[in-house]
Amino acid sequence: MSALAGRVALVTGGSSGLGRAAALAFARAGAKVVLAARGPERGKEVAQEIERAGGQALFVPTDVSRAEEVARLVEATVARFGRLDCAFNNAAGRDTMLQALTEVSEAEFDRALAVNLKGVWLCLKHEVGRMLEQDPPGGAIVNTSSVNGLGGAPYAAVYAATKAGILGLTKSAALEYAARGIRVNALAAGAFDTPMLNEGIDRMAGGDPKERERIVTEYRRLIALGRIGRPEEAAEVVVWLCSDAASYVTGHTLIVDGGLSAAMR
Repeated sequence: MSALAGRVALVTGGSSGLGRAAALAFARAGAKVVLAARGPERGKEVAQEIERAGGQALFVPTDVSRAEEVARLVEATVARFGRLDCAFNNAAGRDTMLQALTEVSEAEFDRALAVNLKGVWLCLKHEVGRMLEQDPPGGAIVNTSSVNGLGGAPYAAVYAATKAGILGLTKSAALEYAARGIRVNALAAGAFDTPMLNEGIDRMAGGDPKERERIVTEYRRLIALGRIGRPEEAAEVVVWLCSDAASYVTGHTLIVDGGLSAAMR
């Protein structure tokens, strides 16, 4: 039997990158999948991909920084599939990446916190509320943090701050709701071959292919396994954390970075 057969999984930021990979992995594990993202085209494409493979999926356009949209997302999940068993809170913005702290505007700071940190809090608030009410109660939640959230990150101070905040939210929620059957963990992701990483590398390279190649080579050199990760490798970890195989794991930050941060922690 599949690890998550009959369960319902919600994925924010599910239209690309780690979110897309996780949505597909949840479906392969037997879960019914609800995807949320701001862009409807790619989100619908992922849902259709799951359905073509024989799974069940629903796409709900959502801006996780807006409370009413997050509430509607959870309501739509339950209306379609009856309950909520697993959630992967993965949506994030990258507006303040590659900016010195003094270059970030107040509006950019507010937007980064609204999407990356407030968005995770809103999702937790509504997901946990639903998991407590359903019969039987309980569930498993994974929040996407980053190796940048484990320490400082030059030219990504605001992004790092939001990702560090997610770790605090994760541990606090785990402590509050463990006795009521809800497990909450965090994924500290390293470098994965995603649109976010590739866009950042392109910006650093300034359109120069040789410079881009040099940056990628340097990045790989910093990673113990010598390569940038595949999104599917992170997705399988998320599915495991949501499965019964991880039934004794909560309040944990699981670092998945190919050894990138091993020398610094």
